Amino acid sequence: MKTMNIGNVKVDQNMFTLIAGPCVIESESQVMEVAKRMKEITGRLGIPFIFKSSFDKANRTSITSYRGPGLNEGLRILKKVKDELGLPVVTDIHEPYQAQIVAEIVDMLQIPAFLCRQTDLLIAAAQTGLPVNIKKAQFLSAKDMINAIKKVEESSNENILLCERGNTFGYNNLVVDMTNILEMKKLGYPVVFDATHSVQKPGGNLTSTGGNREYVEPLAKAALAVGADALFMEVHEDPDNAKSDGPNMVKLDEVELMLKRLIKTFKAVRDIEPITHSY
Repeated sequence: MKTMNIGNVKVDQNMFTLIAGPCVIESESQVMEVAKRMKEITGRLGIPFIFKSSFDKANRTSITSYRGPGLNEGLRILKKVKDELGLPVVTDIHEPYQAQIVAEIVDMLQIPAFLCRQTDLLIAAAQTGLPVNIKKAQFLSAKDMINAIKKVEESSNENILLCERGNTFGYNNLVVDMTNILEMKKLGYPVVFDATHSVQKPGGNLTSTGGNREYVEPLAKAALAVGADALFMEVHEDPDNAKSDGPNMVKLDEVELMLKRLIKTFKAVRDIEPITHSY
């Protein structure tokens, strides 16, 4: 499997790596506080950490839902996280023109699951030269991801990560087939497990997405057990009052104990001591 460098963090199958942050940027102060606390937590635990938050959630259920501060303000805040805290950052893009603009600030681009077949978007992301985290669509099989990979590879970029986030199961429900992680690992790139979007109930609250955060930890343990190379987890200081994806985000005050338990799972299934990372 390829090893991927994202800023000062290496994604490697022998290392527990975390991508985390609020679903969407709600304010500068909130983002800086969450990023600072997550850096402290992961620093104590020796976990390589990449900060994630979105400047725009262009795929919200309702037209009245909060989307974020927008491109310019969002990137300004993400740059502050990077400059002041020394953390690598990742955010998602929704349109090809955003790729190069966003690449000036972030260390990795993320392709939303709904858009992983959008050829122009994948090519634009690839052409930045940055690592590209491609989230597997809710309607695709793991093997289908070879086509997304080829679009990036044939645009002269082999800095690819693949992300499992569950599959549509009837209406307003997702199910995670852990064999998707194994199948995507066969494609030769690191596989990330999105532990919070996998417990979503898409459109489950009629005008917003529902979810069940109590299943985040069990699914994350299962993903690590079958070989996920990194975890993606959205965290928030007060998920019940979050502006996006609250029902499936992890409470910031509960992250450290959860990560300690997940590290034990990681070590047990690999029978190694994870390489620690210091800032």
